[in-house]
Amino acid sequence: MPSERVVHVLAPRIERWRYRWFGRLVVMDGRDERTLPMTGTVAQWFQPGEQLLLTLADTANDPPGFQDYALWKPADNELLPVWPLWQEEATFERRSPLTESVVATYRLRFREAARETDFLAIVDLEQSHYASEHEYVARWTCPDDETTLDANTRPLCPRCHRPMRFTDLLGSTRASRFLVAELVDRAPYEPAIVGYVRIDPPLPIMHRRLPDGSLVRHVRRLVFPADWFEPTYWPEQIFRTLRERLPDVDPDELWAEAEERALGECDTRAARIARVVVHPDYRGEGLGHTLVTAALRWITDRRIPEMRRSKVIVETVAMMARYNPFFERAGFRYLWDTASGRPVLFRGLTPDADALIDRFIATDPVAQAHEGRLYRPALRSAEPLAGPIRVRHVRKGYRRSLDLDRLQPELRAVLRAFGVERRVVETVVLRHLDLDIEPGEIVALIGASGAGKTTLLRLLWGAASGQRGSRYRPDSGAIELPSNTVAAALLPGEVEPKWGREPLLQRIVAAIEDPIAAMELLNAVGLSDAVLWRASPHELSTGQRERARLALLLAERPNLVLLDEFAAHLDPALASRVARKIAMLLRRLHITALIATHRPEVVRALEPDRILVVGYGGIVQAETA
Repeated sequence: MPSERVVHVLAPRIERWRYRWFGRLVVMDGRDERTLPMTGTVAQWFQPGEQLLLTLADTANDPPGFQDYALWKPADNELLPVWPLWQEEATFERRSPLTESVVATYRLRFREAARETDFLAIVDLEQSHYASEHEYVARWTCPDDETTLDANTRPLCPRCHRPMRFTDLLGSTRASRFLVAELVDRAPYEPAIVGYVRIDPPLPIMHRRLPDGSLVRHVRRLVFPADWFEPTYWPEQIFRTLRERLPDVDPDELWAEAEERALGECDTRAARIARVVVHPDYRGEGLGHTLVTAALRWITDRRIPEMRRSKVIVETVAMMARYNPFFERAGFRYLWDTASGRPVLFRGLTPDADALIDRFIATDPVAQAHEGRLYRPALRSAEPLAGPIRVRHVRKGYRRSLDLDRLQPELRAVLRAFGVERRVVETVVLRHLDLDIEPGEIVALIGASGAGKTTLLRLLWGAASGQRGSRYRPDSGAIELPSNTVAAALLPGEVEPKWGREPLLQRIVAAIEDPIAAMELLNAVGLSDAVLWRASPHELSTGQRERARLALLLAERPNLVLLDEFAAHLDPALASRVARKIAMLLRRLHITALIATHRPEVVRALEPDRILVVGYGGIVQAETA
């Protein structure tokens, strides 16, 4: 049986260069000292003399390893688990908005970041999220010579030329703790960590700016009990006091002392979600909301970050909440803007906290107007097609002349050996085609290469755009479009939205004339990474350019969209995610769409109203996706 005993804290032992992922807690076990390995992020919160309950496994090493023990802390007449770190697994299902059937399943493990590799993954996420050549995301240390560098990827030590070790995320605090979302049973090409949340103590001071520009100072004290948010982690205030008392002491030493004191004093009933980052390829799948919800359970279960008083409320100050509703989907409610104009949202963890939030929204004049809601969709529906698209008795063929005149003589001889000579090749691609497309339908076109999918899209584009070239007009028959048709087409290499050298977001805003609507479009096509919004075409990958063109296409506010070779440059998982998001957006905006693809996973994700199999000369309707 595991042995259980009461121990007392002697001191945490932390090396600053690796405290995020390694530390020790020295405790007195009877008359013996015992050293417990844990992350420094956890160990630093314990104060000398604190009483803990320790359980050692029967097979525990001496000294114990990370997996050899469990630790609890007495708190409010209960035992608060401290080690092992919190984790839980969940199956996240993405359901069809049409049928409620499951279209994608992710197994996720939510756990506190504890390994250096976890923080390396967080650095990668941060770099794709906001880093630039002028702003670094991480600090690195060489343990051999104590050299430190700030960089966006793991650097080599300039002295010994060995890889440096992760030390900290710039912008975080000593009090910050991190929850990661790990993808379980992932494919080899999928990332291990698909998102993270950073949890901090509440902000030390918060003032409110009213719409008329006036300020309400210390606004939280007017709405909630002051001791919910105080005393919080505020090393800056302690540092100023120390500097006044000890002006001759090294400021770095005083700052280290201020941090230690602030950790010891912090004891609030609130937490703050300081950052939420989801891997760019997984945004729009609902993972942001899922990650925040898991973080709320972590905060409640373990009293994160300081592990002292029970938590009753969570705040977040997030400009991104104006453009993305995942905080509100997780139950957060918008109350006010800070003095600097950033929105503040709160999530109650108890009925008392919910009641105070409700009372503020019901009685505050400004809050009465916004009703606790911040996000307002800006992307508006197009005017639906006024009637069906009618294709009547359409015939289309191509005539090509083949000769060998442009080939070198030795190559002509090779082809002649196969019986290839000058000839005229005539191919009928569509034969007496009759087809009706109803307003708002999403139609998938499938079939072999060269069977006529592109030809059909080309003829529809010709009818909608007035193109006079013969390739855009049927040889016979007619295509009738509603009078209010506004078409947009993406036929790669042939018909594409115009995009010069301007940044992507600027180009989308110029087309749609609304920054928030532009961001919604970029999110919908799977370009949720704000770094990419600043990119020009040459700075994007082939797959990213394809998604950017989709956004440009939809920015034209069409009611008919024609897409050829859809998602051809995306990996299977990403292609499915983009197809789901595009289909949802098309239905939400009442856009009629014909989409040609060779990929079964894309067809399934689109959940089209109809699947048309284009054969040689005709079209038949498939029964299912």
